[in-house]
Amino acid sequence: MNELVPGGNLPLPGGTTTLRVPGPFDVSALITDESGKVGGDADFVFYNQPTATGARLQGDTLTVDPDRLRAGAARVTVVISPADPGTPLGRLPAPTLHVTDAGSRPLARFTPARPQRETVLLLAELYRRGTGWKLRALGQGYADGLAGIARDFGVDITEDPAPGPAPVGAARGGRSPNSPAPNPSTPGSPAPDPTGFLALVNPARARVGSPPVTLDARLASAAQAHVSDMAAAGHLSTDSRDGTSVYQRVIRAGYAYLTVGEHLVSGPRTPAEFVEYCLRTEQTRRILLERDVTHVGLAQAVAPRSGDVYWTALWAKPLTEGGLAQVARGVVELTNAERTRAGLPPLAVDPLLAAAAQAHSTDMVARAFYSHTSPDGSQPWDRAAAAGSLRRTIGENIACGQRSPAEVVEGWMNSPGHRANILKPDFTHIGVGFAGGGQMGTYWTQLFGA
Repeated sequence: MNELVPGGNLPLPGGTTTLRVPGPFDVSALITDESGKVGGDADFVFYNQPTATGARLQGDTLTVDPDRLRAGAARVTVVISPADPGTPLGRLPAPTLHVTDAGSRPLARFTPARPQRETVLLLAELYRRGTGWKLRALGQGYADGLAGIARDFGVDITEDPAPGPAPVGAARGGRSPNSPAPNPSTPGSPAPDPTGFLALVNPARARVGSPPVTLDARLASAAQAHVSDMAAAGHLSTDSRDGTSVYQRVIRAGYAYLTVGEHLVSGPRTPAEFVEYCLRTEQTRRILLERDVTHVGLAQAVAPRSGDVYWTALWAKPLTEGGLAQVARGVVELTNAERTRAGLPPLAVDPLLAAAAQAHSTDMVARAFYSHTSPDGSQPWDRAAAAGSLRRTIGENIACGQRSPAEVVEGWMNSPGHRANILKPDFTHIGVGFAGGGQMGTYWTQLFGA
């Protein structure tokens, strides 16, 4: 049986293929043509519509007979979401896909990197290759539910209204094709502070040894746009009603960042109450006291229906060439520390691999995807070659949403497939890429070579 990693694929035998994801998940499938779009709503297989020509869903098990799919079908994408729609995937056990053939013989198993804030995961896809079919492991997360995926694939659906939040929200973290690639940020004009917010925040930061922050007009603009949308919608979300994430708003406001954090809160009536709330719990306090941030933007808006006060605070450090190099160096050092513990030689930085890795992280933000396969079909080895690398063996790890080198390397080491790349004895060189923005806020790439 094959243990797949993201981007890994294998040929499928003829006949039916069964895909099962046990656990507290709903399984869905989208049947698409070569363009990546469904032919109609009947191509969306889910719990309320469990059958389509050539595909059948029974509980946690999807059975696909490629030869019986509708004319023109070229791909079947397997999707999972929490059985309880209000639960982020990060709070559930890591999903595992089990693939068997028509005789119930195991073909493959795939456990993606543990999701974090995502609410839906593109787990795998069956795709036509010549006269046969193959299976590819994906692991691409979405933060806006089945509705976001359905619309991206061309399904016309109507969402039920989202339930309202509790009176006081929690700090929350994280696709627009037009998101610009981040460029090093230049200082923005300071924003006015009529509410005395900094006088509340900076003493608390000083008590733990964190430097003071200053208000930034760009972050304030992004925060105001986001909080106004949340108040109008009547619920907390990292995404606006048009699908724009709070991180995309920051980039579009002209603040390219190296570090980002956010508070999305409802309930407090004054800045003092807001700060008091943020200092009350470990997660929200950590964001406010983060040593590495230098700027903040604060905004509030009142929901027209309920009268609840909504808040958005954005905390960030601008992207600079030196800062980006330091982040990449941190990932390399932590990666080599793991190899040293395993008795392996350290990896040397390869500038060509680094250029390819950085380009891929930037591309994932700019073209709003998360995959080892680019929208143009290129794979990690293609990108390495395009950067001028002549290395014969290439491996790649990607991740999104992590806020530091330590967090991303820890996540990779907790994932068997990513850990195998980091600890592969044959690899001798590495390149690291990082980009801020997109749906999840941060996008990381490790490119290995031998």
